[in-house]
Amino acid sequence: AYYILCRAPYEIRGNMKKFGITKLLGGGVYKAAYPLHDCRFNVKSTEERCPNERFLLYKEWAHPKNFYKMQPLDLIRKYYGEKIGIYFAWLGFYTFMLALAAVVGLGCFIYGYQMQESSTWSKEVCDPEIGGKIVMCPQCDLCNYWMLNSTCDTSKKLIIFDNFGTLVFAVFMSIWVTVFLEFWKRYQAELEYEWDTVEFLEQEEPPRPEYEAKCIYETTNPVTGVKENVPFTTCGRCFRVSIGIGTVLFWIVLILASIVAIIVYRLAVFLSLSVRLKDAGDLKNLEPIKEYVTPQMATSVTAGLISFVVIMILNMLYERVAIWITDFELPRTRTDYENSLTLKMFLFQFVNYYSSCFYIAFVKGKIVGYPGKPVYLLGKYRNEECDPGGCLIELTTQLAIIMGGKAIWNNIQEVLLPWAKNLIFRYCTRSTSQKAEPPRWEQDFQLQPFSQLGLFYEYLEMVIQFGFVTLFVASFPLAPVLALINNLFEIRVDAWKITTQFRRIVPEKAQDIGAWQPILQGIAILAVATNAMIIAFTSDMIPRLVYYWSFSLYEGHTDHSIKGYINSSLSFFNTSAFSDATMNAQVERLSNITICRYRDFRFPPGHPREYEYNMYYWHVLAAKMAFIIVVEHIVYLTKFILTHVIPDVPYTIKERIKREKYLTQVILHESKLKLVTKHLKPFVEDMSSQKEAEKENEVELSEF
Repeated sequence: AYYILCRAPYEIRGNMKKFGITKLLGGGVYKAAYPLHDCRFNVKSTEERCPNERFLLYKEWAHPKNFYKMQPLDLIRKYYGEKIGIYFAWLGFYTFMLALAAVVGLGCFIYGYQMQESSTWSKEVCDPEIGGKIVMCPQCDLCNYWMLNSTCDTSKKLIIFDNFGTLVFAVFMSIWVTVFLEFWKRYQAELEYEWDTVEFLEQEEPPRPEYEAKCIYETTNPVTGVKENVPFTTCGRCFRVSIGIGTVLFWIVLILASIVAIIVYRLAVFLSLSVRLKDAGDLKNLEPIKEYVTPQMATSVTAGLISFVVIMILNMLYERVAIWITDFELPRTRTDYENSLTLKMFLFQFVNYYSSCFYIAFVKGKIVGYPGKPVYLLGKYRNEECDPGGCLIELTTQLAIIMGGKAIWNNIQEVLLPWAKNLIFRYCTRSTSQKAEPPRWEQDFQLQPFSQLGLFYEYLEMVIQFGFVTLFVASFPLAPVLALINNLFEIRVDAWKITTQFRRIVPEKAQDIGAWQPILQGIAILAVATNAMIIAFTSDMIPRLVYYWSFSLYEGHTDHSIKGYINSSLSFFNTSAFSDATMNAQVERLSNITICRYRDFRFPPGHPREYEYNMYYWHVLAAKMAFIIVVEHIVYLTKFILTHVIPDVPYTIKERIKREKYLTQVILHESKLKLVTKHLKPFVEDMSSQKEAEKENEVELSEF
């Protein structure tokens, strides 16, 4: 019925032909067009032959109290169609697989939490005789000297996430994501067979009405050889695609510009807080004004919040632009339209959501120079430095803010927004004279219309979350736990929303999750590299291992030990080597400090190669590169083996499909035999009658 409504002509003027319910809705001729719910969601219908499927879905699935129950996928598919059914099947399977990852991640977090008091290098930072006597160089031009033990609390928090368990968990998640995708393919194949969509893609998909309405150029179909109309020439198509690509690149550059602005904000705020929070009279209280407040932490938290706000604003603006670009490109079929929009939206969202995390993980603190020769951004702002323990704790903070804020914001939007709109609409259209219950179509008219792209945003939300869970899990083992909790609510929130707050959705067939499948596979491949690089370049694990297995023996220890690592990882700097501009800016510095320390592996002052990288630096760099190569090859090999060992289609399903094809061939063969027999029957009868006549003649002749 919907197919006919979208193509039914309603006006013809000369060569102009107007058709489709969509155009009539856009012109205001009709207010709405939608299929009806079979009953109210919370009251069972008393009408005869009413299946009450909506009531049953709400009672057994959409109600929040059913969060622990399995989803009735067959009923969902029957009521809403295969496209909605496959989404909830994927979301439920993803949530089920997250349970295992959440348990392992929680165990890794507990392991790190118990280690924070027993960590040797953390104890050295907090020790008044070690960290309390190490004077650190200023981290900005207007900053003062600070004591290493002022970061005692930060180092204890860092140990929770920067430990050997994190490495094990990162490797586990790289394998988990492969197992998840392979088993999802198997589960998807089962649903394809049960829902009879195995050969759906082999059927020709009709063009969209919007495409058909613009067909004015004649061309020859390369497949059928039949002449058909298209909406644009080859040059016109190239022009439209070029406009789309240029617009997407412009918005990606805009995101990168916002990231640079946030970086400048971080530098400026860190400089301001460092000046305000210092106390030149007491060296022990230079940095923190309270137990947990430091310029580094305050800058990270505020920058994370601002980054989240910028992400959400750009997201809302770009959604409109992406839809406009895709409409302008005029894809032929519904599948082409969704795939084109999916690619544009995901490229933008990937840069929008993940760029700040990539900056903290792989850029911040990597290009800072040394105290006597720092590197400046835009010639004015000195590049940020990491804490003595690294930038991992800041990456963890950023992930927690974005993941938590995004989950809260999306759930508020999905629950409160449609509920408030329906409430306001019912209040504005209420009738005081009407006493009887309004008809079904009028009750459904008071609900929110379900956008044709509504399911697209649900997929996008989950895929972005999937990226956070896999790409940066080495810095935040609790990411699967947060994702699991969010998804348990997400399933019921989405179910409640489409069952109670939206009009019934026009059913659509779907064989799989479409373009999202290769996107998930791409994220899974990228996750191996990002997690290996986070452990190598963002965490402090590799330098500690190099010191433990190699350089600790040169420090006077008789056996491998981590003692003395902090002192070994901090280089010396002569304060007299500060530049004149830096010295003039630091008028409040204490004059009795001649040597300060900074986080790097360089030769000390007075050495023939002073302030150049020492042998420790090159050993650590070689160990980092070797770690990345070894881990990536091992994990990729494991993923390759799992991909080929686990078949995409279960053996039983293959046998059933073969059985059905065999029975189909048998039926076709028998039907053809019956058809041939039917056509040959008169001829056979004639032949038999002729033979009988000949026999009678022969008998008569013999008697004669």
